[in-house]
Amino acid sequence: MGTHLPIPDYQSFFLPLLLLASDGKIHGVRDAIETLSNQFNLSNEERKALLPSGTQRIVDNRIGWARTYLTKAGLLETPKRGYFQITPAGRALIVTNPQELNINALMQYDTFQEFRSGRLPQTDNKKDVPVSPHTTPQEQLEEGIEKINQNLSEELLQEIKNCTPSFFEKIVVDLLITMGYGGSRKEAGEVLGKTGDEGIDGIIKEDKLGMDTIYIQAKRWEAVVGRPEIQKFVGALHGQRAKKGIFITTSSYTKDALDYVKNIDPKVILIDGKTLTNMMITFNVGVSILQTLEIKKIDTDYFHEE
Repeated sequence: MGTHLPIPDYQSFFLPLLLLASDGKIHGVRDAIETLSNQFNLSNEERKALLPSGTQRIVDNRIGWARTYLTKAGLLETPKRGYFQITPAGRALIVTNPQELNINALMQYDTFQEFRSGRLPQTDNKKDVPVSPHTTPQEQLEEGIEKINQNLSEELLQEIKNCTPSFFEKIVVDLLITMGYGGSRKEAGEVLGKTGDEGIDGIIKEDKLGMDTIYIQAKRWEAVVGRPEIQKFVGALHGQRAKKGIFITTSSYTKDALDYVKNIDPKVILIDGKTLTNMMITFNVGVSILQTLEIKKIDTDYFHEE
């Protein structure tokens, strides 16, 4: 068995996709994805791997963009949505028996240069549209958002560590309420703001009807939280005959602590500083929207003729 390689970048699919179309037939994109996935010996996990947003499979995205770039270069055409076919220019290229096909090779085609520069034919309305040699535009966008959110998460965690204990309690209450826990904000504030005994900082309703109760410990700690602290919390839960608990810290947990809560009763969820800030970003607690970007696609229902 040879060395297993990661999912190829979109350029690696250029030549195989063009060769697949060299029979002159009309090919479906879904079938092409399956064929090329087999050709590159992709595992089931690799075939199912998603972009960071979880909106599309990585291999689908890369092969889709490979087809787009080949189409922009005039080597493929799309006779109908979701299908492609080789063009005379594509056939001419195949005759030369190319050993490799990449972005630089596509730059010899005027239509691709126009696409690359963001310039419509017969216009001077030019804007620079960078083309990465390794990642698709969708991947670049999502990677950029991830980096922005990672930086925001770090800044948010520092703000939390600098705030007072009472304000930290407010952050926890606001987050849990926004996530749908705790009934009313007043009720949540009352129960969480009362420091209890035996390692329990507060109690909050699981839902607005109060069908069950969740016990909480929230600590602004710098030190890593180990198994002994979690065991104390679990002991306190047993003392209350509680079934569910949440331990929140601004630091992190040892592996021993994380392993400990996997198979215990009551059920305990451990939330570290990174998870806490990611939840705050997701539910817009302590952050505001700076900019909204829209990604649009063809509305196939609009073009459906009765």
